[in-house]
Amino acid sequence: MEIWLKDAGATRKLGEELAGILNPGDILILNGELGAGKTTLTQGLAQGLGVTTPVTSPTFTLIQEYRGRYPLYHIDLYRLEDPEAMLDLGLEEYFGGEGITVVEWGGRLDPYLPPAFLEIKLEYAPEGRRAIIKARGPAYERVLEELKKIVGPGG
Repeated sequence: MEIWLKDAGATRKLGEELAGILNPGDILILNGELGAGKTTLTQGLAQGLGVTTPVTSPTFTLIQEYRGRYPLYHIDLYRLEDPEAMLDLGLEEYFGGEGITVVEWGGRLDPYLPPAFLEIKLEYAPEGRRAIIKARGPAYERVLEELKKIVGPGG
């Protein structure tokens, strides 16, 4: 599924829409260049979950936890280069846990990713950004179907 995002507001809105579809234990893997909108999408997700604390990129702390309707676990792997070191973070405790887990730069975890997740690749497009969303596993096919009902088949 592809969704065209004309600006940061549209990217944030996509996150808000996802907040109404996702359930505890769901995992979002975000990929894209610097500035493509990964944190902006996460901010929209947080807003949709009722998080009142400002959401920023956890680049220096790697993991931020926020409280909303469901816990939001925001993980940013930009500065972590060694996938083996990622295992020491205990990320598997967040996957499938009580909240929704968002991993920015999730491609860096590729060999260690769980078998099922929602993958969102954000990339620059001529008139804004484009989100390419893929369901990895049958549980996330449901998320895609719900999202299509909200935004339409072409975004």
